Amino acid sequence: MATPRPSTSYSYASTSYQNGYATSTSQAQDTTRPGTARSGTARPSTGRRSRASSTLGAESQQLICAVSESRGVSPTVGLSFVNITTGEAVLSQICDNQFYARTLNKLQVFEPTVILIIASCGPPNPSKMYLVIEENIIGAKIVMVDRKYWVESAGLDFIQQLAFPEDVEALKVAVEGNFFATCCFAAAVKFIDLSMSITFAFHSLRIKYQPSEGSMMIDLSTIHSLELIQNVQNSKSKDCLFGIMNETLTPMGARLLRSNILQPSTQEDLLKLRYAAVQELSTKEDMFYQTRQGLKSIHDVEKLLTSLIIIHVQPDLRQSEQAINNILMLKSFIQSVVPIYEALAGAQSDLICMIRETCRPENIKRTVESIQEVINEDVKYQQKPLDLRNQRTYAVKSGVSGLLDVARQTFKEATEDVYQHVTDINHRFEMQAETRYETSRRYYLRLAEGEFDGRPIPDILVNRYRNKGFIECQTLDLMKLNKRIEDSHQEVVLMSDKTTQTLIDDIRGEIPALFRVCESIAMLDMITAFAHLVTTSTEGYIKPEITDCIAIKSGRHPVREKVHKEKFIANDVYASQQKRFQIVTGCNMSGKSTYIRSVALTAVMAQVGSFVPAEYASFSLIHQLFARVSMDDSIEANVSTFAAEMRETAFILRNIDKNSLVIIDELGRGTSSRDGLAIALSIAEALVDSRAIVFFVTHFKELAQIMSERVGVVNLHLAVDMSEDNTMTMLYKIGSGYVQQEHYGITLARVVDLPPQVLEVAERVSKAIDAQSAAKKQSSKAFALIRRRKLVLGLKEALNQAASGPMNGKALLSWLRRLQEEFILRMDQIDNDVGSSDEEETTADNEGSLDGNSRLAISVDTQN
Repeated sequence: MATPRPSTSYSYASTSYQNGYATSTSQAQDTTRPGTARSGTARPSTGRRSRASSTLGAESQQLICAVSESRGVSPTVGLSFVNITTGEAVLSQICDNQFYARTLNKLQVFEPTVILIIASCGPPNPSKMYLVIEENIIGAKIVMVDRKYWVESAGLDFIQQLAFPEDVEALKVAVEGNFFATCCFAAAVKFIDLSMSITFAFHSLRIKYQPSEGSMMIDLSTIHSLELIQNVQNSKSKDCLFGIMNETLTPMGARLLRSNILQPSTQEDLLKLRYAAVQELSTKEDMFYQTRQGLKSIHDVEKLLTSLIIIHVQPDLRQSEQAINNILMLKSFIQSVVPIYEALAGAQSDLICMIRETCRPENIKRTVESIQEVINEDVKYQQKPLDLRNQRTYAVKSGVSGLLDVARQTFKEATEDVYQHVTDINHRFEMQAETRYETSRRYYLRLAEGEFDGRPIPDILVNRYRNKGFIECQTLDLMKLNKRIEDSHQEVVLMSDKTTQTLIDDIRGEIPALFRVCESIAMLDMITAFAHLVTTSTEGYIKPEITDCIAIKSGRHPVREKVHKEKFIANDVYASQQKRFQIVTGCNMSGKSTYIRSVALTAVMAQVGSFVPAEYASFSLIHQLFARVSMDDSIEANVSTFAAEMRETAFILRNIDKNSLVIIDELGRGTSSRDGLAIALSIAEALVDSRAIVFFVTHFKELAQIMSERVGVVNLHLAVDMSEDNTMTMLYKIGSGYVQQEHYGITLARVVDLPPQVLEVAERVSKAIDAQSAAKKQSSKAFALIRRRKLVLGLKEALNQAASGPMNGKALLSWLRRLQEEFILRMDQIDNDVGSSDEEETTADNEGSLDGNSRLAISVDTQN
């Protein structure tokens, strides 16, 4: 039994804030929680880590989420996410099922640090939604909030006050009728204000309404098992899909890529825009390299702009210093926009043209002018502490304030005194001390240990300690000068603060335009990273097409081909409604799991907007991706997780539909062969009926045989070469039909020198069983009817594809004749099989009758 985890909520002793704002926080009272008598309300956890270990590899952010729901069997759930770190708010309303699958998916993708729930839905009589969130969302603090803060009118007022002016009306239209999402936004903003003492400047928050449609749903277990964001074995490794795709150069680009991998788009027009942009950047070498060069100098602008829009209730000296730093970083950013605008000159794809239009110098002209009026032209942001302090000191232009100029003169004189003091003591004690600076000690001296060989260290040097062959120290006079410099610097900062805050207030009016430039650069960075994949790949990436089927020629696993030095064996894939359930068989280590994983990963890449590793690729738009993939190839490990495997499969069956892609690996092998086959067969039947595209890896050859003539079922296998005695060579190549080397277990036994007489009996028994099974199956008329129906449906699909395909004229006529001939031959073969089996049955019956008459005659003669 799995070890129960501590509760993630806190005891509900009410704590009141000012203005009567009440929340409930809670302390875990014991390490176990009573059962809730639910049979798998959500995708089960199989040893998931805590949020501290980065469940999805996300960077640390402050993200507040409010959740509320309607009453009913299939609830409507409202969510609002407010990211204090990046200055973004997302509202969403979901028509969910009774297991809250989509709600959990949203929460797991966004990874909030705090989850707000209406107080009446929590303990001591918690709602089902509360229990599901508490059980499945690990690491988030659950806070109970009084119902009076969940008010739709307050949410609409906040949208009116905080959203960009040009977005207000569109947002009001989007949230109209979405009562619960609007209430959640009101509660989240009020919580941030009253409990965190943070407010946002007017018309400065990026607010978006995100409908439940428009993106692929990928549950947390699938994200882990496919290693979309993080390598399972080593969380710091880049051997995952995000790792190999993340060639971004800015933090905003990396965040956008991560978000797109977790929620790939299902909007065909959007994907085509991205494909065209990637194609242009990957073919225009100068544009590509100039763009990459321009992106290298850009800081984390999302966080920078967010810090400008947040208004602290009680500002202090540190925040005044940071305000100047922010202005200097903003100045650096707007100077970096112009080279990117110039690099995109001559762009033809619509997306790149839109990005270039957003980055026009005219869009940031007012910000540039505001900064130039106040900030010295030659001042810029620096990384080193001493350089940054000096830049802060001289940031504001002289002449703005007489007292400010006096304080700066004091700072300058004290700094000169430091260097003069060091020169004096070097001369006095005949040593070569260097002047160094760090934030905690300010100025200090550093000299080699050998300076005082054969003589004592002067008493004037205090606070001494040795560090890697050097002595680091100070003098009392140096410490006094440090204090004098620090006091004068603080005076400069405080006197600059009024001017700086006035400048920030002016810039806040331009925040919407700056955020749009930031978002455009993030998109450009992501698209350029995709182009980088294309240009650096030795095997080649191809632009995918959006069709009604999955068709891949020479497809490769995007991660494996990067990790392994040997050449990756490419494979073809074709899946449509008439070939929607693909059973993949083969021996262990033949590449079955790699094959089905590569299909899922390339589908995600295509719906992110990237090119894919193949010679040709087309995809139908996938709305849900599910994976039941073992991360361990040992039977012992699967036995221990069999129950979790069944719960995960139940989750898939509850949520699957015709727009889903499912990959399942070795279902049912954690129990007995008979039970495992029965379970796998029943689940396979349900998956075929769902009409989803399914890749089903199994060791059960019987399952492949039984399901082979079901409409929509295709048998495939990974080939193994056993032509040489006592050897098995994995070819890693996909082939039609279930595995022909059905006795590879016996071959493996021969390789390990099992006694010959044992092997001989095993082969004879196995072949006899196979022959009996094949004869019974082949003689069935019902089986023949199923074969005919499948053949006709296959013909229908081929004709439909030809009607919409590029072939015409003689080529089309020739292809149709070949198709007709093949159809007639295969139909005749089915009729011949049935006819021959009927003749054999008739002959057998006659022989049985003759034998009976003979035995009767012999019996009569004997009696006479």
